Amino acid sequence: MKKFRLLKDSFFSKIFFILTILSISTVLLLGFGLYYKSIPVLNSNSLKNLLLSSDWKPFKESFGFYSYIMGTLWVTGIALLIALPLSLLTAIYLSEYAPSKIRKSVLPLIELLSGIPPVLFGVWGGLVIVPLIQEKIAPHFVEFSTGYSALAGGIVLAIMIFPLIISILIEVFNNIPQELRDASLSLGATQWQTIKKVVLKRSAEGIIAATVLAISRAFGETIAILIVCGNLAQVPKNVFDSVYPLPALIANNYGEMMSIPMYDSALMFAALLLFVIIFLFNAVSRIILFRIEKRNN
Repeated sequence: MKKFRLLKDSFFSKIFFILTILSISTVLLLGFGLYYKSIPVLNSNSLKNLLLSSDWKPFKESFGFYSYIMGTLWVTGIALLIALPLSLLTAIYLSEYAPSKIRKSVLPLIELLSGIPPVLFGVWGGLVIVPLIQEKIAPHFVEFSTGYSALAGGIVLAIMIFPLIISILIEVFNNIPQELRDASLSLGATQWQTIKKVVLKRSAEGIIAATVLAISRAFGETIAILIVCGNLAQVPKNVFDSVYPLPALIANNYGEMMSIPMYDSALMFAALLLFVIIFLFNAVSRIILFRIEKRNN
């Protein structure tokens, strides 16, 4: 009987090992596949021109991704500027101040927000945020704006990444030993001083990890951003200009422009850029979270 249990444990251990290798191999195969499909455009254009040129002439096999990269960075940056402070304050309130009843009521709503399909955020942004920017906000700063802009994309994207940042920050705050808070309070510090000097200081790495994960999530969003950004390939001069992020470029053109030579390879290169960026950001955030967990244990 004991021998049978050992054989069974060995069998399932090998099965789980194989499944783990398969999951890792899937990521590697995906990256290799995107690179393989990108080889034609990499051979016909230098990497410098692909990344730093805005010259987009598919019929001449000239593909410059600079305006698309800048559009992605603008939308992501605006989203972080909006989402990070609000998420941090929300997480502090729920973790340190809110009564248990409010915490138990609000957390499920935040989780529900993360389950809403991105297309609904995009439609809501097109119906509410775009007219608001066009009619109420933009006239105070620029002569004219359609409302379909980097700011609209940033606002919609910020709302989409709220749940991710808040959930990570609450988990990070909860991992801080209560004894540290009690020690600070016993020395005469106020609750806010304790939060500022103890909780936030000890959570610095976790806040960075949450930010990095939010960036990786923001880079990959497609449908919602496609609806509200205007999809105009240009380097924006201000937040009210239309932009054309990389995910929207892929979603808008893949399947329709495949008759143009090199176009499919160019889109695969755009996908490869997103893959590398998201992979690196996720890896960094996981390393930081692992260090925090290891330190607390």
